[in-house]
Amino acid sequence: MSSSHTAVIVNPIKQVDLATFRRTVTDALEARGVEKISWFETTADDAGAAMAQQAIAAAVDLVLVAGGDGTVRVVCAELAASDIPVAVLPAGTGNLLARNLGISLDLQTALDEVLDGTEQRIDSVRISGDLPDDRFLVMAGVGLDAAIIDDAPDELKKRVGWAAYVLSTLKHLNHPVIRVELTIDDRPPIRRRARTVVIGNVGTLQANIPLLPDARADDGIIDVVVLAPRRVSHWPRLVLGLVVKRWRERHLERFTGRRITIETRAPARRELDGDTIDPGRVLIAEVDPASVLVRIPTT
Repeated sequence: MSSSHTAVIVNPIKQVDLATFRRTVTDALEARGVEKISWFETTADDAGAAMAQQAIAAAVDLVLVAGGDGTVRVVCAELAASDIPVAVLPAGTGNLLARNLGISLDLQTALDEVLDGTEQRIDSVRISGDLPDDRFLVMAGVGLDAAIIDDAPDELKKRVGWAAYVLSTLKHLNHPVIRVELTIDDRPPIRRRARTVVIGNVGTLQANIPLLPDARADDGIIDVVVLAPRRVSHWPRLVLGLVVKRWRERHLERFTGRRITIETRAPARRELDGDTIDPGRVLIAEVDPASVLVRIPTT
């Protein structure tokens, strides 16, 4: 690793022992010859945007971001097209970007992997519609997906991790159907009655569930899945369709494109990279190829 100035952006809420975290990261950076370390902590009012802007203004050589997918999303959205590499230290509940990039969830191992790793460009996804323009790196969801995230208690997530989402899923298996019009690139619209629609830049969930098995962070396209079980009794077959790629399940459909528009008849719950956003009717996702430079483990 060659980096004379590294910025560390950390979500302090995600660290059980912030002092120990700082010592561990400092030791790892100094052992690799880093001359200057700038520390930034996110706040309840700013999940990382101002901190990333300060890192850009300081012309740092590397940004380490320690937090969940929401913190990583905000930081990477600011760093997109900056040519400053981002190294993810997973410290959240889902940690889906880290999982899909092959980064360990153990801090010391993750530090070794990203500091001694290689650089790779990955896509980000621009978001617009009836919401402020934004980006995501993992997934955006409408309907059940957002309800699961919104209703997983923070205290339960702290105690049992991503298993809190499993409990929330069981609670919402009968989530109301939403009427959706899905437009992919310039193709004719597709109309469905669905429980949820998820757009993915990556495709693997916790427990290695391949929600979008063909999704890759660097392929220049985005994937979308429509889950439309009519009754609770349809869920077992649908889950089988998720985990067995060759299994054909009529309540599960997948598509790919570069620009995907989701329009719902009534306002629906929505989320970006594990953070809920205001309900709405229109979500437009467009891939921005190779816009974020990340550090990944050397294979």
